[in-house]
Amino acid sequence: MPRIHLDINLVRKLPTTHTATIPGDYLDDMGHMNVMWYTHLFSMAMGGMFQLIGLTPEHVQQRHGGSFALESHIRYLSEVRVGHSIQVHTRLLGRSSKRYHVLHAMINDHKQDVAATFEAVGAYIDMRTRRMAAFPPEITQPLDRLIAEHQQLAWPAPVCGIMRP
Repeated sequence: MPRIHLDINLVRKLPTTHTATIPGDYLDDMGHMNVMWYTHLFSMAMGGMFQLIGLTPEHVQQRHGGSFALESHIRYLSEVRVGHSIQVHTRLLGRSSKRYHVLHAMINDHKQDVAATFEAVGAYIDMRTRRMAAFPPEITQPLDRLIAEHQQLAWPAPVCGIMRP
């Protein structure tokens, strides 16, 4: 797999969907953040992305619509250690009537680099049946706006090439 490099100044122009400072209990035996915490932090960023598109707790409660993860791919690019502050920025890549494709990039403020990326495909879910359903208009409108904005970026998203919405 080729090494990827993302310009943090370009990544910073994407919406910030989560920030954190890495606490001591995220430490593993190698002296850096354990891999399970990357998943946690990217999951928190997914929640931030949901806020951007209107998939809020109120939407889940009132419309009985939510999201399930279908697949994901993490690339670990640079070490993150205890005490480092991170920001996750999110790029919407595409969607179908029921699925979305997203890329999160984690910036390590301490090292001024992109520490990891998280590419994922998820689905809109009818929580009553717990099955995939079509996105309602109140979600497709902000989702499509962000996808269109992010498609205009002059840099390619470093995707694995296998996932599709």
